[in-house]
Amino acid sequence: MASAESLAMLKIAAEAADAKGGEDLVALDVSEPLPLVDVFLLVTGRSERNVAAIADEIEDRLHEAGHKRLRREGRAESRWVLLDFGDLVVHVFHQEERSFYALERLWKDCPVVPVEVSTTRPED
Repeated sequence: MASAESLAMLKIAAEAADAKGGEDLVALDVSEPLPLVDVFLLVTGRSERNVAAIADEIEDRLHEAGHKRLRREGRAESRWVLLDFGDLVVHVFHQEERSFYALERLWKDCPVVPVEVSTTRPED
């Protein structure tokens, strides 16, 4: 089961993603099959620029909260950016990559963690 610390990190990451227009946020508790990770957060961005902005905001807010990023992949192309914070791994996808790789199907046996965001953003 995901730890309280992982869930706190998830909340920060989800609010950061939402603030930058991230869509279709899904969190999965992967602690059972992956002993070194508690939660995956999946986020969709509308363009490469949006994917990069979402990933940067998540990284900035988690860093401000004292969480160290262990690894980042895909930032140059910004089609699928992976941010590894240890207990939390964030996948920020362009819409096409999200559909193609379908991580929700791959991890369908893992429980979904409710994602709540308290930020409000103006309509596009």
